[in-house]
Amino acid sequence: MKKWSGGTLILVLSFVLLVRYTFIVLHPTKQTKQSAYDFFRNHVRNDTEARQTAAAAKSKIRVNAKRPEEKPFLIDVKGLSELYDGSVNISRKDSYSLATWTQLRAVLARSDALPETAKGVEEASVAWRELLSVIKRDEFLQIKSNASNANVANDIKCPFAVSTFDEPVNSSRNVLEIPCGLIEDSSVTLIGIPNGKNETFQIELEGAGFVHEQKPPIILKYSVYLPEENSTKEPVIIQNTWTSEAGWGKEEKCFRGRSTSNIQVDGLASCNERLVGSTMEKSQNVSQSVTKKQNNSSMEHGHVRENFPFMEGNLFSATLWTGLEGFHMTVNGRHETSFKYKENLEPWLVSKVRVTGGVSILSGIAKGLPVSEDLDLIIDVDQLKAPPLLRKKGRLVLFVGVFSTGNNFERRMALRRSWMQYQAVRSGSVAVRFIIGFHKNADVNHDLWREAQAYGDIQLMPFVDYYSLISLKTIAVCILGTKVFPAKYIMKMDDDAFVRIDELLLSLKEKTANGLLYGLISFQSSPHRNTDSKWYVSNKEWPKDSYPPWAHGPGYIISRNSAKFIVQGHQRKDLKLFKLEDVAMGIWIENYKDNNSKVKYFTDDRFYNAGNCRSKNAKYLT
Repeated sequence: MKKWSGGTLILVLSFVLLVRYTFIVLHPTKQTKQSAYDFFRNHVRNDTEARQTAAAAKSKIRVNAKRPEEKPFLIDVKGLSELYDGSVNISRKDSYSLATWTQLRAVLARSDALPETAKGVEEASVAWRELLSVIKRDEFLQIKSNASNANVANDIKCPFAVSTFDEPVNSSRNVLEIPCGLIEDSSVTLIGIPNGKNETFQIELEGAGFVHEQKPPIILKYSVYLPEENSTKEPVIIQNTWTSEAGWGKEEKCFRGRSTSNIQVDGLASCNERLVGSTMEKSQNVSQSVTKKQNNSSMEHGHVRENFPFMEGNLFSATLWTGLEGFHMTVNGRHETSFKYKENLEPWLVSKVRVTGGVSILSGIAKGLPVSEDLDLIIDVDQLKAPPLLRKKGRLVLFVGVFSTGNNFERRMALRRSWMQYQAVRSGSVAVRFIIGFHKNADVNHDLWREAQAYGDIQLMPFVDYYSLISLKTIAVCILGTKVFPAKYIMKMDDDAFVRIDELLLSLKEKTANGLLYGLISFQSSPHRNTDSKWYVSNKEWPKDSYPPWAHGPGYIISRNSAKFIVQGHQRKDLKLFKLEDVAMGIWIENYKDNNSKVKYFTDDRFYNAGNCRSKNAKYLT
C-alpha cells in the first residue's frame, strides 16, 4: 500500500511539472530584453533598493513608451594614462596630496564628462610630467647640498609686482612678463602716448601655453582705433578673445554713443556711461536742414573725440584690473570699459602683457600679483601645519574642503592664520583641506607642491583648474569626507570666505546627521538662458524651467550619507554631471531624495555671501 501511494504521488508530481513546463515554455509572457544595466539596477541588495525597484516598476507601468536612459560608459582620454602611470615613483608622504586620484579616474573617463574634461586632463598630464622632473631635480640638489653642508637657495618665482619690459620701450613691440598669472584685484598700468604711426594699437593679455602648443590663447585683446583727425570714422574700442580651438570670439565694441554689449560686469557698465550718454544726447539734436545736419554731425564727431579716452599725441595712464566677474579698464582715473571673463579664459592663465601698434609705451607695471612665500623664512610653519586627526572616537565631526586655485597663495596663508587656528581644527576633530587643480605655469605648480609638502593640507586634483570643471572638485570633497577623512558632516567652501567653526559646530548639534543640506538655500531659481551669462545653461544641459533647492557656493554642509550616495552614484555612473557646482549638489541631493531617502533642507542667512560682514555682534557662520 505504501509503495502504491508513493508511486501515485510521483505520478501526480510529474503531471504537475509537465503542465507547468508547457504553460511557461510554450506560452511565454512577452517582455522586452533586459540590458546588463537594467539587471544591476534591479538587483536588490537591501530594503531601500527594494522600495526603489518597486517605484521604478510602477513608473514603467505608467509610461510604457519611455525608454530607459542609456548609461554613460568609459572612454579613452588623452593624457589620463600618463597621470596614472604606475611606474612613477612617489614617496608615501608625497602621495598624501593625491588621495582622490584613484576614485576620480572613472569620473574623468565618462562618456558624458563635462565638456572641458578632456582638455583639462591632457594639460594636467603635461603639467604633471613637468612637475615630476622638477621634483627629481630638487631631490638631486638636496642630496648634493647635504653632502656639501650647503643650503639650496629657493628663488621667489612669484613676486608681488613686475615692471621691466623685455624690449626697449620705444620699440613697436613691448612685452611685460607676468610670472604666476593674475588674481582678483591684480592690475596692469601702462603709461603711453598714441603716436599716429598706426590708426590702431592693441593691449593683449596672453595666456600661458605649453611648449607643444603652437600659439597660446589670448585672454583679452583690447584694441583702440583712432582714425585720422579729418576722417568721418569714429574712434572705437574693441574687446575680444582668441583660442586655437574656437578662433576669435564675439567682439564687444564701444563706439558712436552705443555699446554692443548691455551686460554689467561687477556692477560696472561694459562701456563708459558718460561717453555713451553724452554722445547719444548730442546725436538727438539733429536739425531738419541739410546744412544744420552737417554742422551737428561735425559737432557730434568732435564731442565723441573729446570724450574718447585716447587721443593721438596725448599722454594716457591706463590701468587694466581684474574683478570677480571680469576685466576693467580705467583711463586717466575714469572707468571706460568692462569685459566679462569667458569660459576657460580666466585671469590666472595670463602670462604676458603685449602692446603692439601705434603707441609709445613709456612705463608699465603689474602689481597685486600672487605671491609665493619663502618657506624657509616662515617661523611659524609648525603652528600652521595640518595637525594629526583624532579618530579614536570614530569619525571626525566635520571635514571642510576649501576650493582654491594654484596661485592663490596669500588667501590660503590668510586662512591658515585665521579660522584654521580654531581649537576644533588644531585639536584634530575638524579636518580642513584645500582642493586645487593644476596650473599651466610650471613655477606655480612647483611652489604649490612645496606648499603641500610643508603644510600637509593640500589635495591636488588630476586636471587643470578650469572653472567649468569645478563640479569635479565637489565630488572630490565628498570622496575625501567619506573615504579619506571620514566625517559626520562634510562642508564645501571657497578660499575667500571666513568660517566661524565654533558657531558652526554649535549649530550642527541641533541638525540631523542624515539627508542634510545646510546653508543659504535657494528654493526657487531658474537656469540662465542668456549666453552672455557666466552661469549660462543650455536646454540640453538642463531642460527643466527650474532647479531643485540648492545652497549658495561660498559655503554649505551635507551629511555623510548624502556624500556617500554622491560618491557611489558617480562611480556607478548613475548621477549626471553638471557644470555649476552648487546647483549640481542640489540636483544630486534631489536624486538622493528620489531614492526614497529623507532630505532635510535647512536655510540659514548666517551663511553670508554678500560681501564684507559689518556687524560686530552678528554671529555669522561664513
